[in-house]
Amino acid sequence: MTGGTRVAVWGALLALGLAAPFLFPAYLQQIATLWLFVVFALTWDLVGGQMGYNSFGNVVFVGVGMYGCAVTQIGLFYSVGAYTAARGGGTEFVFNMPQYLGGLATGVVAGGLLAVVTALVLGSLVLGMRGHYFAICTLGLGVAAGELAAGWNWIGAGSGMTAPTAPDALDVNSFYYYLCFILAVVTFFATRWLLSTRFGLAINAIRDDEDKAEAMGLPTTRLKVAAWMFSGFFLGLAGGIYGNMNRFIDPNDLAFAGSTIGVWMVLMAILGGKGTLWGPVIGAAVFQVFKELFWTYLLGWQRVALGLLIVLIVVFFPQGILGYLRERFPALFGHTIDPDPAGASEPEEARP
Repeated sequence: MTGGTRVAVWGALLALGLAAPFLFPAYLQQIATLWLFVVFALTWDLVGGQMGYNSFGNVVFVGVGMYGCAVTQIGLFYSVGAYTAARGGGTEFVFNMPQYLGGLATGVVAGGLLAVVTALVLGSLVLGMRGHYFAICTLGLGVAAGELAAGWNWIGAGSGMTAPTAPDALDVNSFYYYLCFILAVVTFFATRWLLSTRFGLAINAIRDDEDKAEAMGLPTTRLKVAAWMFSGFFLGLAGGIYGNMNRFIDPNDLAFAGSTIGVWMVLMAILGGKGTLWGPVIGAAVFQVFKELFWTYLLGWQRVALGLLIVLIVVFFPQGILGYLRERFPALFGHTIDPDPAGASEPEEARP
């Protein structure tokens, strides 16, 4: 692909993303969720695909960002305890436009930074583990985080927490759509840049052979923690936005939903092709389409259908969509296979 063609493709994709609210107004919330799924898949793949550490605990950073954002938004202007006790209702908890937008901006950043700190602390403790031990440990982290949030009355405990209500003058659907779109674009290019640096080569070396990477002098534990912190930051930002989009933050069904969001981000990366840049993006798009179709036409059986989709992906697309296409159509990816020379034949077996 030439430079001019690449610029044209990027321009077309960005234009389509910006024009989506006008082209598909009835599906604005679903497309906004798709952009968040792109962030989920890209950030999981940085650790699970590029670094080779399959984590089921990335959902912790989503929940931390979600609660961190909501608490900051509320705490800037009201008592968090009184707000949660009143379930966010009452005429005394009203946010005007400057309060809402300012609180949201501050809250999203605070949620991202809180997720970074969480990744630093947890990563320093668990990233010394490898393989299935690490995967199981991170699964337990997600469950533990959900139980802790469900028992903390200050943030609503098991009854959940309501995000601040947006002023009537704000077009909520379009506002959050563009917010999600911008976050997805920034996450994509930040990940693309990171993988082009020596840091990207280092985490690929950890994936290929961590013992050899250590023998070459790479500080593998610090690199792994740094990669998790990078993922945690963008997941924290996405969690803050996701919580405000849904308005109601449930500790187990949304914030620390390991059985849904925690599994989905893994599935999306594998579906598209983990260890690639575009694979998680493609996987998120395909998954979101199937999920919406299942929720629309298979209501009551949607989780069964998603379970079957997972089985089909693992059995028939172990390398993901990009891996399958690269194997079947190598020319599309710039790979050429030299044909056998004319008249070449297998050498005859040596005769006694």
